[in-house]
Amino acid sequence: MAIRTDSGWDLSVDNRNGQLALVVEIKRKTNVSPEWAAKLRRNIFAHGTFPKAPYFLMVFPDKFYLWSNAEAYQDQSEPTYTIDASPILQPYFERAGVTADHISGASLELIVTLWLGEVIHADQLPESIDASQQWLIESGLYAALVGGKLEHEAAA
Repeated sequence: MAIRTDSGWDLSVDNRNGQLALVVEIKRKTNVSPEWAAKLRRNIFAHGTFPKAPYFLMVFPDKFYLWSNAEAYQDQSEPTYTIDASPILQPYFERAGVTADHISGASLELIVTLWLGEVIHADQLPESIDASQQWLIESGLYAALVGGKLEHEAAA
């Protein structure tokens, strides 16, 4: 896994052609509304020069928010998808012996890295993906990530 220190993102994924496909911002806060997430996203883009990607995923221990419109970087548009993170993250929490309410930022980032790695290196057909992750197929994110390369932001 290569470490990208210039992106500013917690995680990013390049597609199989080496182009930036997904950027990921990870926060420990729970019970975040889509409106709050949209405002945070707008603030992130207003105060930094970050590489833009077709997909932007904001991860919280209990929810994922996915934007799949690369042109909407400066507005307050709500997420394209609001995803219950529990079915996705709970198996990792159980293996790590932590709960969504008491996970550290570093542990959450590691868990999301593991999950994304499984998506990128999936050898199963998309039809066999669990119903809780159907949004990966519908959004086109699965196709964009499979065979790609995960980049991890170095700790500052």
